[in-house]
Parts: sequence; C-alpha cells; structure tokens
Amino acid sequence: MLEKLSAPFPPQAIHWRAQTLTRDKTKALALAYLDARDVMDRLDAAVGPANWTDYYDESASGRVLCKLSIQIDGQWITKSDGAGNTAVEGEKGGISDAFKRAAVKWGIGRYLYDLGNVWAPCELYNDKWSAWKPEAQDIFAKALAGVGRPTGPINDKTRDWLIAQLQSVNAEPGALLRHLAPKDLREVTYEQLSEAQRFINSNKKAA
Repeated sequence: MLEKLSAPFPPQAIHWRAQTLTRDKTKALALAYLDARDVMDRLDAAVGPANWTDYYDESASGRVLCKLSIQIDGQWITKSDGAGNTAVEGEKGGISDAFKRAAVKWGIGRYLYDLGNVWAPCELYNDKWSAWKPEAQDIFAKALAGVGRPTGPINDKTRDWLIAQLQSVNAEPGALLRHLAPKDLREVTYEQLSEAQRFINSNKKAA
C-alpha cells in the first residue's frame, strides 16, 4: 500500500510554477507540484475511497491544518500538515496546499522534493514571468527522469518478474548473472534492470 502511495506520477500530471527569475530574466526556477485532484485519485487507487478521510482545522495564526487519515488493518492512522492562504486562491488555496502537504507525509509526491533546482527558459510579460518556452518541457522531462525510481537490490516481486522474463525466452538465471556480474539474483539492483532487459530481448531475438 505504501509503495502505491509513493509511486511516481506520470510526467503529464506534474505541473511547474515559476519562483525566481535569473538576473537576465531568461530563465526561472521551476517548482514541481501536483493538483489536489490527482492526489485524491492516488489515495482512491492505493487504499480505496472508503479508507481515507481528511479533516481541516485552523491554527491561532490562521494557518489551515489538514489531518489526513488512512485506515490500515482496521486502525485509522493520521498524519497532518498545514499551509497559509495562497495569493491566488486565498482560503481555498490554503486548504488545497495543506491537503497536499499532509499527503506528502504519506509519501505521495515526496520524490518531487528530490528534484533540486530546475531552471528553465521562460517568456515575460510586463517584465514578469508569463509562460514556459517550449524547450522547457525537455528540461522538466529530464529532471523527472532522474527521481522517483527505486535504487539498490530489487525486491521479491521484481525478482519474480525477472525470473518469469528469463523463463519466457528459455534463458537460465545463471546466464544473466554471468552477464551482470552478481553471484545471486538477490544482488541484482534496480540500476541493472535496463541491462537485464536488453539481455532478455537479445535472447528473445535469438529464440
């Protein structure tokens, strides 16, 4: 369940807003964010619509607090976070931001925080950011390609998939291990999966 919650989103679901312009105002610092509806859809898909709920409160300073609860093994577990009103949507924006920040506590979209600084070319209107230039999309795609992917030794489910792929081309696991170098399938890493897939494809053509 937690793996489903924290899984990367399709690139087209990620939006980008500008924060700071460079001195020459040709580029802007792009911050990635998710739409609240996509977060709701992820919760529905991962735990079921009846197994999560959100509650909102307000702090003494006017900060919107969201308590996002998920039912796990019959027990409700709550994680919360807050946000202030936004400049664009006011109170509605604050509620949405608080909800998304609470969802990050559950792993939803957390990988976006690992993007680092992403600078992309932009257009201006009245000396302010107006829109991203077309070439910015390639920069966003490359930035997303480097995050949200598991690393280290593959898990049992991925290992079973790998064995099934080998069996489908009548290839022995030992042949793959000699190709990749590890002594055991348990030592194969996610970083080696692309090479493993190429090995399987080459055996498929030979068959």
